[in-house]
Amino acid sequence: MTRQDLITRILTEHFSPSYLEVRDVSHTHAGHAGARPEGQTHYEVVIRSVQFLGMNKVKSHQAIYALLAEEFKTGLHALAIDASAMVD
Repeated sequence: MTRQDLITRILTEHFSPSYLEVRDVSHTHAGHAGARPEGQTHYEVVIRSVQFLGMNKVKSHQAIYALLAEEFKTGLHALAIDASAMVD
């Protein structure tokens, strides 16, 4: 299972999103801090879930970072997040 698959599974299980896109953008950070030759270090997440209702940007990002804490300990370096409660 790739880190992308794992992030997708964790976020899906916890937030039951109406929309979720997880993109591995590690290749665009080659040579930068935290980048590894094998990749799987830099990601972008777009997530829509009613569970973000009432959360400001900081709180929603904190919730996501907390769920992915183990991934950050094992090589995830950067995560760009676009999270909202907007429902399609």
